[in-house]
Amino acid sequence: MNYAEYIKEKYVLGLILLLLLILASLISLCTGSYSLTPAEVIGTLVGTGDRHASIVVWNMRLPRIAASIVAGLSLAVAGAVMQCVLRNPLASPFTMGISHGSAFGAAFAIIVLGAGELHRVGEGVIITNPYIIPIFAFIGALLGVFVILILARLRGLSPEAMILAGVAMASLFSASTMLMQYFAEDVKVAAVVFWTFGDIGRANWKEIQLMIAIVVPSLLYFTYRRWDYNALISGDETAISLGINPERVRLESMLLASLITAICVSFLGIIGFIGLVSPHIVRLIVGGDHRFLVPLSALLGSLLLLSADTVGRTVISPIIIPVGIVTSFMGAPVFIYLLVRGSRS
Repeated sequence: MNYAEYIKEKYVLGLILLLLLILASLISLCTGSYSLTPAEVIGTLVGTGDRHASIVVWNMRLPRIAASIVAGLSLAVAGAVMQCVLRNPLASPFTMGISHGSAFGAAFAIIVLGAGELHRVGEGVIITNPYIIPIFAFIGALLGVFVILILARLRGLSPEAMILAGVAMASLFSASTMLMQYFAEDVKVAAVVFWTFGDIGRANWKEIQLMIAIVVPSLLYFTYRRWDYNALISGDETAISLGINPERVRLESMLLASLITAICVSFLGIIGFIGLVSPHIVRLIVGGDHRFLVPLSALLGSLLLLSADTVGRTVISPIIIPVGIVTSFMGAPVFIYLLVRGSRS
């Protein structure tokens, strides 16, 4: 295979993933407890649909689709970058304790500050005071990461030691969260548990815009560093010989990957396996060239999360299964398969 064919193969896969993402978006717009035909969806998008269809499409389903795409993209790209800079195929946004820190922050806001309550609306459950909880979840998500990055900066931690530090911070956050739950009221404990499920439907357009405002500059940075990531795969010595500062690239990349994960988790709750599985699947198909691994992982992550959310909305409609539960059911067998296949290769 010559270089032109090598490049063409990657672009073809990207086009296929993009078309599948568009198809999944259309299916998501049409399916649900209030079914719509493709013609009704298109009519609503161009402004000729009826009022009920417009409410469903613009206020309910399009925000879910946009949030799924942005969050799936963020988690997948963060996973690909962390696996590179930490030189560990099992690294992910949650290896660094981001999800546990976010759960701790949300639990603190709900239990200690009284920011969350549970109310039934129809057949769903929502958490009130939607701004205090994401703020503290975001602070908690970044708290552990900053501790790890400071230790790495001051003590010169290796990539392997950074992962172990992440495991330690995750354990600390989990213990703190359980301690608060142990002394909390039953209603507040239920609110914390519900928050940890992960729910795409929590985000509104304002929050989605904030997510995009943080994710897009981070993606530009990752794209700018794509050649540096390829060099880091060969080791720090190789990167230094090419004029790259491995420590600086590693710290900056970890900070931005943690940031885009934290902003998504703080608004949507804990969503597992997307950041772990997506880069692995893409790597098995196209290899480890980060010029293509990062954007293709982004497309696949968006596709997987959007598909998971659609399944959660439709499998036992009108009851909606939180997407965090669906991704765990989908991700666990896929990840086990990847491990078995990798051990045989």
